[in-house]
Amino acid sequence: MKINIIITILFLNIFISNDYAYSTNSNKLYEKIDLFSEVLETIKQEYVNEIDQAEVMDSAINGLLQSLDPYSAYMSPKSFDGMQTDTKGEFGGLGIEIGMESGVVKVISPINDTPAANAGIKSGDYIVRINGQQVQGKTLTEAVELMRGPIGSEIKLTVRRKNEKKALEFKIKRAVIEVKSVEAKIIGEKKKIGYIRLKSFNENSDEQLFEKVNYFEKKNKLTGYILDLRNNPGGLLSQAISITDFFLDNGEIVSTKGRKISETRRFFSKKGDGINKKPLIVITNNGSASASEIVSGALKDHKRAIILGERTYGKGSVQSIIPLKNGGGLRLTISKYYLPSGKSISEVGVLPDIFVEEIGKDFKINSDTDNQLKYAIDLLKS
Repeated sequence: MKINIIITILFLNIFISNDYAYSTNSNKLYEKIDLFSEVLETIKQEYVNEIDQAEVMDSAINGLLQSLDPYSAYMSPKSFDGMQTDTKGEFGGLGIEIGMESGVVKVISPINDTPAANAGIKSGDYIVRINGQQVQGKTLTEAVELMRGPIGSEIKLTVRRKNEKKALEFKIKRAVIEVKSVEAKIIGEKKKIGYIRLKSFNENSDEQLFEKVNYFEKKNKLTGYILDLRNNPGGLLSQAISITDFFLDNGEIVSTKGRKISETRRFFSKKGDGINKKPLIVITNNGSASASEIVSGALKDHKRAIILGERTYGKGSVQSIIPLKNGGGLRLTISKYYLPSGKSISEVGVLPDIFVEEIGKDFKINSDTDNQLKYAIDLLKS
């Protein structure tokens, strides 16, 4: 009887403790909400300039999301509409994939043959001013909005670059960015090599790539293939899986792990190698991000390809676009992805098997001016 009384008291203590913890957390939350209301009201009454409270609230939402990680953000209805256009392969702007680092806009990758790339913007550049406006303190979404504008209009970017003492200035004309995902050609005469440059992972990137490779396979006797993922900022996860599957005969491609069971998944390749087990070299650089890292990482782990070039960017998370009632949306990190080896590439990237430092910035298909491509060609021919 005494033991039963003790057990009952213990259970009561647990329930009381849980209720107390829940109540304490709720009280703290309400205190913070009250504090936020007080700050907002004080700004409204005392700040030197009159403010738009709706804009302040948008900034507060963005601040909350940016505090989570560099890739989560709030999109206004206008930004949300623009983002949906981006993934379909045609949009207006400069042609750069950007992220936030230490409160400044960082260029993940310029898209080839776009105004930004042609002007000389490079992966790793920090954009510190847009048309003279300081970027420090702005959200990623606000920076994107500043960069967008009428087609043909000019924008001035002030950039800080590693190993450059002075800030660099670029005047760039905005244009309609038409992303043709795949560029391909046959290199060489005696020993022919199939060269495929994959610029992004859009809705039909896999179809474009399959079409090119199938044509090469029917018309030519090839020594091997080069898959060029340099300055490919990524895109759709489904496309990364489809394209990796094309080159793999079997095995795991990638796994994602999130809080929800639905976001914890593993993806495997189907039987069949699209290039019939021919040698494959993948070229990467610091502008190869996200989906590019899934492809290169999986092919490396399975020893299906030699990775040549430089360490990739290191973006190992998956963002979901969640529509909101106001017509805008949330870009929210919902899971992280892991390579077949079980390693995460977040902030680490994929290390190449053969490190070849990039010289110059010209990505035309020309082995005379492209040292990484020349190395890959020589390697395949040998």
